[in-house]
Amino acid sequence: MVTQKMPRQNPATASEERSTVPISFLQNMLSGARRHLSAHDIDTLAAQAGISPLLLRQGGARVTREQFVKMYERVALFMGDEMLGLWSRPIRAGALKYLGLSLLDAPSLMVAMYRFTRFWNLLLDDYRLRMARAHGVATITIAPRHDSTTPTPFGHELMVKLIHGVASWLLGRQLPVQGVGFAFARPAKFDEYAKLFPGPVLFGQEASSVSFSEAVLRQTFQRTRGELLDFVRRAPDDWIFVTFDHDTTTSQVRDFVAAHLASGASLDEAAGSLHMSDRALSRKLAAEGTSFRAVKEEVRRDLAIQRLVKTREPIDRIAASVGFDNTPAFHRAFRTWTGSTPRGYRRRASPG
Repeated sequence: MVTQKMPRQNPATASEERSTVPISFLQNMLSGARRHLSAHDIDTLAAQAGISPLLLRQGGARVTREQFVKMYERVALFMGDEMLGLWSRPIRAGALKYLGLSLLDAPSLMVAMYRFTRFWNLLLDDYRLRMARAHGVATITIAPRHDSTTPTPFGHELMVKLIHGVASWLLGRQLPVQGVGFAFARPAKFDEYAKLFPGPVLFGQEASSVSFSEAVLRQTFQRTRGELLDFVRRAPDDWIFVTFDHDTTTSQVRDFVAAHLASGASLDEAAGSLHMSDRALSRKLAAEGTSFRAVKEEVRRDLAIQRLVKTREPIDRIAASVGFDNTPAFHRAFRTWTGSTPRGYRRRASPG
């Protein structure tokens, strides 16, 4: 499992405070599967993953991380394709395991990631992975084999996540990246799940790519076969949801807010916990493209959705637990977040 290096919230909150996933990300994940499966098949698999088919059709909906992972697993098993029909040929079960086994004895992360590219070049007909090094930066590109090849955006996003996730797992920490490029236009709703690709991300590039510092890839690692099997069993959770920038101010503020929502979680208190002034914290968050208010709203939203979906806890109690003084205010905020009332969302979220 990839090691987190940020201060974590208390154990009672940590299990609940996990970012929810916008329905647009789930729909993009299903883009390859929809070419092979019927709408009925998709609905059935969603229900098996604990997702109501009604929720799949609600534009502002979000699913829990666990639901997303279960949906991925159900579709992969049903299709016999670990990459969900996103490439021109299916990636059969066991590919991730044998990929990992080919990396374990590599003398450095650089060699391991070169082997990673060679492994995928045996499986992909429409794309070729290449590693190039220049000016202290190593870049892995996903280049089309034919000029007429049209990229499947989520396939490329998924491969970038897999490259980063495997490299991070091998080294035991979430690795920073120098940059990410995608060979397609910016998706209309990319902002909704941009946290999975924080940092420098460019669109409309000649080829999709992810770059690392050579100094990072020169490091050695030690992983056992048993650890690999655990990593494979947890897939795709560990590698899809590993972030590029693991020690950001935003992540630290998010942890603080999640642990102190019921008692208020003010900007002043958050700044004090990080040993900085209110202004300094606001400037750091602004540099990362967010604000204290936005982070607090996201944590409230994610915790509220988690509890609505996973528990039968009364709505007024959920409202209080995420920091609302009264239930009507919580209803208004929840409608802004999802386009639905809490009760209606809970009803549509239930696969039954």
